[in-house]
Amino acid sequence: MKKTGFIALMAGLLTMTACSEKEAPVLNRADFQMEFTGKKTDLYKLTNANGCEIWVTNFGARIVAIMVPDKKGQMQDVVIGFKNIKDYTTQASDFGSTVGRYANRINQGRITLDGVTYQLPQNNFGHCLHGGCDITIPMGWQNLVWDVKEVKGNSITLVMNSPDGEAGFPGNVVATATYTLNDKNAIDIVWKATTDKKTVVNMTNHSYFNLNGDHSIPITNHLLTLNASNFTPCDDTYMTTGEILPVAGTPMDFTKAKAIGKEITNFDYVQLKNGNGYDHNWVLNTKGDDTKCAAKLYSPITGIYVEVYTNEPGIQFYSGNFLDGSGLDKQGNKMEQRTGCCLETQKFPDSPNKSNLPGWYSAELVPGQQYYSHCIYQFGVE
Repeated sequence: MKKTGFIALMAGLLTMTACSEKEAPVLNRADFQMEFTGKKTDLYKLTNANGCEIWVTNFGARIVAIMVPDKKGQMQDVVIGFKNIKDYTTQASDFGSTVGRYANRINQGRITLDGVTYQLPQNNFGHCLHGGCDITIPMGWQNLVWDVKEVKGNSITLVMNSPDGEAGFPGNVVATATYTLNDKNAIDIVWKATTDKKTVVNMTNHSYFNLNGDHSIPITNHLLTLNASNFTPCDDTYMTTGEILPVAGTPMDFTKAKAIGKEITNFDYVQLKNGNGYDHNWVLNTKGDDTKCAAKLYSPITGIYVEVYTNEPGIQFYSGNFLDGSGLDKQGNKMEQRTGCCLETQKFPDSPNKSNLPGWYSAELVPGQQYYSHCIYQFGVE
């Protein structure tokens, strides 16, 4: 081999090595191994044939990192979060978590089933948010350690055994969360649950997406499309009013792709003032058909997009309004306001107390039935 050829080969190998080191998420499995509330936490990596990766911890059945290619073919981490388990267990966050028993809010933390009223934690303006999550007193499944049932190369199934009365909810509930990374670069999520007493269940994934590659760049540049002609307005405590209103002619209209930041500070519009930005549930036109695209998020910087498919009636779009710079993310950035956004597939907020909703919108689960919720995050580039 000629000297020039050898030098070129070595330069190429060094470039490949440098790229791989740059592209890999800075995660160390040992940094996610500890004992919390009597159970051991760990970190698991799922891969597909294209070299994409998902990193999952059994603390809260959380997605820690998602690695997908950008328009140049370089791998980018598209969700924000911490780089060790200590931060997850000591700093209040829902980053990447599986939320349960009930995602979103329940008015005044009260539900009534068969004439019996149950009082739940009131952790958000007097309401029960995300199952009553509280990092200091673990409530809500996002702050508990799940059991790992099965791990394959591209899939993991985690189990939560929730006892009757946990966080005030009735029924012994057995729930599973299964993440599968397929070769189409999609994360396929299936949640299932059973109960021995009538209860309510509403599970979702709470990943904070930032498709910019550099997570210090806010998501206000992202283009968002929501396949929804209506939304459920909220009051100044973030509780839905019971109304279903059209998005047409309002800043809530994402039926055509629009930059998240275009109208986000238009606080003359009361819903944006009430939500401090976008923190609302949209009524999906897909009506439970998980073959139809419910939402699409796109970064013009990387060309990465994520499409959302679900069998659920609603999706909560949250624009990261309350991120306040506390803590450092995996990239070493402060997680400032609107450096991540969520697309949470779900039953409607407070559906146990909204009798005007159609039956299939109900979150009630009874013995002998199985709760089933499906969400797909399909990644690609434009």
